[in-house]
Amino acid sequence: MAATIKDIARVAGVSTATVSRVINNLGGYNEETEKKVIAVAKELGYRKNENARSLVQKSTNTIGVIMPDVATSFYGDIIRGIEDTSYARGYSVILTHAGSHGSRIQDCLKLMGERRVDGLIIVSIELQEVAIDAMSSLGIPFILLSTKSDREDVPYLKVDDFRAAYTAVQYLTQHGHRKIGMAGANPRDSISGAPRIDGYTHALRDLGIKVDLNLIKPGDFSFESGKQTMQEFLEEEADITAVFCASDEAALGIISTCFEHGIRVPEELSVVGYDNSKVSRMSIPPLTTVAQPLYEMGREGCRKLIDAIQHRIKIESEVIPHELVVRKSVKSLNAK
Repeated sequence: MAATIKDIARVAGVSTATVSRVINNLGGYNEETEKKVIAVAKELGYRKNENARSLVQKSTNTIGVIMPDVATSFYGDIIRGIEDTSYARGYSVILTHAGSHGSRIQDCLKLMGERRVDGLIIVSIELQEVAIDAMSSLGIPFILLSTKSDREDVPYLKVDDFRAAYTAVQYLTQHGHRKIGMAGANPRDSISGAPRIDGYTHALRDLGIKVDLNLIKPGDFSFESGKQTMQEFLEEEADITAVFCASDEAALGIISTCFEHGIRVPEELSVVGYDNSKVSRMSIPPLTTVAQPLYEMGREGCRKLIDAIQHRIKIESEVIPHELVVRKSVKSLNAK
């Protein structure tokens, strides 16, 4: 027998009215209650009955998600937020990959049109005008997560990558570091890579530190690119005391190569990551990193999209705050 709102209320220890408000996103509850109700609904296999709405509106109760073909924990956290929210509100998710640089985006958009999805989420892909036009022609609400467009009619939800990178480098300088390398960012990526490089260089310049372009190593945010970058630093005998990485996985690549060469982190080299993904807590030592609220980004983006689907309202773009999570991968060089 299918689970009911009463079943969820009983297991979650809340009223049926509260469950109804959470499922229908009507407000009047705190975040802890929302998480509990969503978790119980998922555990019990609850599915909101949207059959009547589907018949009237010809809705498929599905949300399409298009993301790059890059296997990092960054995407897992966002997708989990999307799925938890969509599931609790009676929607299924169709997920497809558009290639490492969005090269298959047109094919993905065609697929989503054929599947008649009710709304679309694009994750971390830099969209060209032709793709935006194709997406708009579908006639459904859409939102970009961890990416953006200069067009005002394309809503997005993302962190300010420039300010976040600036914060990370500023933290390193506050701990006495002046010779800081950078790893993992693609300078041709105008959405995430270039802004993080700009944040790094501006922070150094604002603090009176000369920027050495030889210390900026391009990459693709991956573990492997972090390993390769650290190997290059070693071969070049780079005079650095710290590395700011454009992703947590690149930071783990730096730490891995350090371990292979007997270099202690943070005693001999400090490392700061970016994302605060699960791997940052698994790192040895635990990784100091810039936190993007990835799960919350997925959840909030999905909420905005479903509200637009159900109530025909405009989705407003939003820059979400970042924070620095301090763990154990940075050594202070300041005199005591």
